Amino acid sequence: MSERKRPVLTVDAIIRLEDGRIVLIKRKNPPFEGWWALPGGIVEYGERVEDAVKREAWEETGIDIKIEKLVGIYSDPNRDPRGHFISICYLCSGRSEQMRAATDAAEVAAFHPDEIKKLKLAFDHRKMLKDAGII
Repeated sequence: MSERKRPVLTVDAIIRLEDGRIVLIKRKNPPFEGWWALPGGIVEYGERVEDAVKREAWEETGIDIKIEKLVGIYSDPNRDPRGHFISICYLCSGRSEQMRAATDAAEVAAFHPDEIKKLKLAFDHRKMLKDAGII
């Protein structure tokens, strides 16, 4: 029996800090190396998506997040040049004093929404931010 290709499930976190700024990471690895992105990553087998977004946010930013609401599900097969990745995006809250870059993040920073409009954003993260009403 031949192996069927299946999409990969991922999560992304829009982390809003207490002052309204949004946390982004600068990607350390391709694709989009050096571009700004929302913290996120692949859901591990047996992991709830809510736990995955908390883990990924902590691993990449050092922030313990609180999930506020679901922003949307992003399933365009062309959203990631590596293949078909489906992302579940959450709007979250967190505290800035915990912020530090780690794992796949070369850098972590917080931006006011009007600053984000000028940045090069990876994947479809600009659409996620628009859908959340951030930009």
